[in-house]
Amino acid sequence: MFSVIISSFLSFNHVKLHVMRAANRNNSTIFGLSSGFGKCGVAVIRVSGSACRNIIIKKTRLKTFPEPRRALLATIFHSTTNDMIDRSLLLWFPGPNSFTGEDTVEFHVHGGSAIISAMYDSLSSFPDARVAEPGEFTKRAFYAGKMDLTEVEGLADLIHAETEAQRRQALRQANGQLSFFYNGMRARLVKAIASVEAYIDFSEDQDVDDSVLSDTVLEVDKLIGELRTHLNDNRRGERLRHGVRTAIVGAPNVGKSSLINLLSQRSVSIVTSIAGTTRDIVESYYDIAGYPIILADTAGLRTATDDVVESEGIARARAYVESADLLLLVLDATRIETAHRLDVYVKNYVQALGIREEMLSRALIVLNKCDLVDSATLQLLKASAGFCVVSCESKAGLPELLERLRTRLEHLCGNPAMESPTISQERHRNHLKQCLTHLELFRDYFNETSSSNRDLAIVTHHLRNAVRCIGKITGSVETEEILDVVFSTFCIGK
Repeated sequence: MFSVIISSFLSFNHVKLHVMRAANRNNSTIFGLSSGFGKCGVAVIRVSGSACRNIIIKKTRLKTFPEPRRALLATIFHSTTNDMIDRSLLLWFPGPNSFTGEDTVEFHVHGGSAIISAMYDSLSSFPDARVAEPGEFTKRAFYAGKMDLTEVEGLADLIHAETEAQRRQALRQANGQLSFFYNGMRARLVKAIASVEAYIDFSEDQDVDDSVLSDTVLEVDKLIGELRTHLNDNRRGERLRHGVRTAIVGAPNVGKSSLINLLSQRSVSIVTSIAGTTRDIVESYYDIAGYPIILADTAGLRTATDDVVESEGIARARAYVESADLLLLVLDATRIETAHRLDVYVKNYVQALGIREEMLSRALIVLNKCDLVDSATLQLLKASAGFCVVSCESKAGLPELLERLRTRLEHLCGNPAMESPTISQERHRNHLKQCLTHLELFRDYFNETSSSNRDLAIVTHHLRNAVRCIGKITGSVETEEILDVVFSTFCIGK
C-alpha cells in the first residue's frame, strides 16, 4: 500500500515538474559561439532548436543527411547570398539525444572574426532563429530534464575553475554526486510524508498501525543528524570555490610586501626600507598546490602613528584579519632574542600588533630575514617547531613554506577527490538550514505533544516544506528568480 502511495506522490510531482518545464521552454531556434570570442584556429558555433534540420540542408546542400554524432567535412554556404563561407566540420545531434534535448548542430569553422560574423548573419536569416542569451543552452538542458540545478551550477563552476582542486570539486558536482545526495534525502522525506498520510487515511481501518509514526520520527531524526553533519563542514566547499582569504600581517618593515612578491613571483607590492610603505590592502589571486588563495598584503600594524592615511590602512588591515581564513604572521628574525622562548615572543608580538591571541589558531608564522642572522641563531630558529624560517631576499626556506601552506589549504578546503560532496553554494546552505528547521519542528511536535492531542494533518506541512527546500536546491521546485541567477553566470555559447 505504502509503495503505491509513494509512487503516486512521486509520479504526480514528476508530471507537474514536466508540465512546468514545458511551459517555460522557448520554441525559437538559438545559436551562439561555444568556443569563446577572439581569433582562434577553430570556432564552434552551436545551434539548437526545431530549425536545425532546415539549417543543415540550406547551409550545406548535402545530398544525404549527416549521420548523428559523426563528424562530417562540409562546405558551408550563406543562406541568403549563397556565397561560400567556409569548409568545416559539422556534427549533428538529433533530439532528445543532445545536450539541450532538442535537435542540435555544431559548425566547427575557422576562427576568424569575418567567418564568425558571416555565420551569424546567415543563421539569423532563418525564421525564429536568434542569438542565444547567456546560459540559454544549459537552461534548455535543464528544462529538458538533462540535468538539475546542482549539476548546472557544477558545470558553471567547472567552466570557471582555475585550480586543480576547484576542477575536481566542480566535476563531481557536474556529474551529479551532489544531486544524488540531495535527491536521496528528498526521496526519504517523500516516503515519510506518504507514511504519515497513510496513517491519517487508514489507521481507523487497522491497515496501518502506530509503528508507522514512530518509524517516521526515527527516520526524521536520522535526516536531522545527516543534515547537521553536512552543514557542519566549516564551509570548505564554498572556501574552495571562492578562494582562501589570506592576510599577510605583521609589524612595519618585517617583509610582508617582500613575501607576497616572493609567493606570487612578481612585483605585486612596493618594497622599500621605509616603514609603513603599504597603506591600503593589496589583494592578488593565486594557485598554490592546486588550491585557490587570495593573498592580501596589509599595512604594517602598530599602536601609534601620526599619519592619518597610515592609521586608516591599519584599521582596514585589522578588519581584514578578522574575516580572513588564514594569516601569514610575519616576524623579523633579526629582532628575536633567542634567549627568550619563541612562543612567548610571538604572544607578545601579536599583542603589540593589536590582534586577538585567538587568531593565532588561524596563523602560519613566518620568520623572515633568516639570511641576516648568524648560523647559531639560525639553527635555533629552525629547531623551533611550528615556524617557517625563510628569506625573501635569497628565497631560502621557500619550499618548506609552500609545503606548510599546502597542508593548511588542504585542511581549510578539504580534498574533493577523497571526501563526500560538500556545500559549494551559499544558496544551498540557506535552503538546507531551512529544511533542517522544518524537520526539527516536525520532530519536536511529536516529542512535546501527546498522541491524543496531535493534529497530523497540520504538522505534516513541516515535512512538505522540508521537501520544498530540497527541491529549491535541485530545481524540482522552480523559482524564476533562482533560475535567472544560476544561468546568468554562463557565457553566451553555453
